[in-house]
Order: sequence, then structure tokens, then C-alpha cells
Amino acid sequence: MNTPNKLTVLRVILVPIFLAFMIAIPKNTAYITASLAVFVIASITDTLDGYLARKNRLITNFGKFMDPLADKVLTTAAYLGLLAMGRASVWAVMLILTREYMVSGVRLVAAGNGTVIAASLWGKLKTVFQMVSLIAAFLLMYPVCPEKTGILITQILVWISAIITVISGIDYLMKNISAFKEI
Repeated sequence: MNTPNKLTVLRVILVPIFLAFMIAIPKNTAYITASLAVFVIASITDTLDGYLARKNRLITNFGKFMDPLADKVLTTAAYLGLLAMGRASVWAVMLILTREYMVSGVRLVAAGNGTVIAASLWGKLKTVFQMVSLIAAFLLMYPVCPEKTGILITQILVWISAIITVISGIDYLMKNISAFKEI
């Protein structure tokens, strides 16, 4: 297994660690820092694995499939955590998760036809905005930010993420509609 693929696997392994710290946040605000640190490290592996794969021509079907899946697992954990904490709208999170499942379904259908679909520019933009807005959501949990203000800004960021996510999903469907040509 090459280094970019190892970084992708590391991102998946970091998710339960991140989620464990996130679930503990209401009990001890020191866990905000731990959650944030693990999330940032996992997010950096996303940037680094893609960079190394392209630079060293180590792009593999495993990476094309697992890299977006690892991103989905990480962001899904974060959005569900925010939802559980009352910092995200159930509707916004549902839109985000629906898009993620839809794209994964299209990828599976395409893979069944022998095609691997790489992430588009909209998909990458969606991932970057989600990661940055989720980091901001953690920063807004610190006691220096009034709780109501932090929750409001976090909810706005989650809704912006949902809108970008839906746009990227529509773009993804339009570009890959041929995966469903037999329907």
C-alpha cells in the first residue's frame, strides 16, 4: 500500500478517536481542543494524500474510491456530533447526508460497470468548505464565544455547507448520469 493510501486509511482510523473526544465535549471543554486537533490532523491527511498521489503519480483505484469515502466518514461524524449537541439543523445535516449517500450510490453503480469516478472540482470545494466550517464550529465552542452566538454562526456555516453540498451533488449527477444509462 502506498503512502497516500496509508494516509487515507489513517483518516478513517482517526474518526472514532475524534468522535469519542467530541462526544465528551459537554462533560469537559478541554475535549474541544482534543476534538479539534484530531479533526485538523485528519483533514490534513486529506490534503496530503491527494498532493502526494498526484505529485508521485500514485493515483490508484483504491485511493479514488476510499479518499472520498474517508472524507464522508469524517464529516458525517462531525455533523452528527454537532446535531447531537444542538448546534446544527437536522434538515441541513439530512441534506448533506443525502447527497453523500447519493454520490456513494452512483460511485457503486459506476464501479459495477468498471468505472471509477474521481472527485470533481465542486466535490473538492464542498470538502474544503465543510472541513473549514467544521473547524470554525469547534472554535466557536470555546467559552470566549457566547454560546448563543456560537450556535447561530455554526448553524449558518452548516447551512452554507448544505447548499454547497447540494450544488456539488447536482453537478455530480449531471456529469455522471451515464452511469444509469441502462435504467
